[in-house]
Amino acid sequence: MDPQEVIDFWVKDVGPKGWYEQSDELDQTIRDRFMDVWECARDGKLHGWLASAEGILAYLIVTDQFPRNMFRNDPRAFSTDRLARAAAKQAVDQDFDMRVAEPERQFFYLPMMHSECLTDQDRCVRLMMLGMSADSSVLHARAHREIIRKFGRFPYRNEALSRNSSEEELAFINQGGYGAIVRELQAAA
Repeated sequence: MDPQEVIDFWVKDVGPKGWYEQSDELDQTIRDRFMDVWECARDGKLHGWLASAEGILAYLIVTDQFPRNMFRNDPRAFSTDRLARAAAKQAVDQDFDMRVAEPERQFFYLPMMHSECLTDQDRCVRLMMLGMSADSSVLHARAHREIIRKFGRFPYRNEALSRNSSEEELAFINQGGYGAIVRELQAAA
């Protein structure tokens, strides 16, 4: 598959509205059209895509975005995160992110936002501040970072990853979880 097919599907067909809404129909479409591509990436067969800004963008969509749709509530949703993070860091170091327009540029930063490492979270916030014009991008990066600061992991992944949740994590989820953090940050701004 050509990387441009991935980009056209994600950017033109799905678009920003579809990126953040849960849809069983979209999840199935991604599985049907891109499962083989994701498996190739997982198995290390798409390294040729890492040579250009557009290729890395497609690779990041396949390894970071698509599994979250294809494998909701399943550990495979996070199984290619390390590949996405490595590619994203390489891309940022080569300024490939700045060769891609907004809002697609955010996909170079989201693998770090999805990381359970505070250093990656700090880097994501900085990159969003420098590379994105929308205040909401920075807000969401800061919200993810606050969760990692507080728990060292994303509690809402615990069930899928067969991790035990602490009482504090359960209380966080029951009191609004991510949305509550976003509202707190908005109120403090």
